Order: sequence, then structure tokens, then C-alpha cells
Amino acid sequence: MSESDTPVRDTLAMMTAASIENSDLSAREHMIARIAALIAVDAPPASYALNVEVAADSGITLDDIEDILVAVAPIVGAPRVGSAVAGIAKGLGIVIELAAEALAEEEAEDELAEAEAEDEAIAEANAGTAL
Repeated sequence: MSESDTPVRDTLAMMTAASIENSDLSAREHMIARIAALIAVDAPPASYALNVEVAADSGITLDDIEDILVAVAPIVGAPRVGSAVAGIAKGLGIVIELAAEALAEEEAEDELAEAEAEDEAIAEANAGTAL
């Protein structure tokens, strides 16, 4: 079993990296094609969420997403584009929620470490006055 907390996401990230490396397309062109494919297959929100980081790292913006939606609309149709808009919004919501949870965990760990350091300092101070 993987030591990672997110083995599926990690595997998909490795697959994406390998796919980009083994293509003559730039990372940006690759992600444009991938987003168009996600729209075409009516991908679930999780699929968009799994591609947000790589897309952003390759320079894809929300304006680019809008342009991709416009470009594929005549091929996939309005219902599929509408579904994609909802899926993208939900996917971004998933990413934001996960980032907020990770930040909250970090803050809790920092607070715990600070409290432990304060307790240790108090214990050392008390030990020094007990002598």
C-alpha cells in the first residue's frame, strides 16, 4: 500500500506528467487538448479538479477555459458545454475546499507546536525556580 494520503491523485499526476513528456505538444497545448477532451466526454467534477494544478502550471487561465468551451461548443453541443461549466465550477470548488482543509490542518499543527513549546518553556522555568 502506498504511503501517500492521495495515491489515486498521485498516480494520475504521474500519468499526466508522463503523457506531457511523451508528447511533442507543449504542456499548455497538451492541457488545452485534455480540457477539450474532458468537455467532450462529459467528465465529472473530480476529473477537472485533478487537472487544475497541471493546467494552471502550464499557463491555462479561466479565460482560456472559456475559449476552449467556445471552440468545442459547435462539436459537443450546448448541453455538454453547460454540463462542463458546472463540472469545472464544482471541480474548482473541490480544489478550493481541499486547499482550505490543508491550510486548516497546517494552522492546527502550528498552534499545537506553539503550545507545546510554551509548555516546555514553562516547565523549564519552573524547574529552574525549584532549585
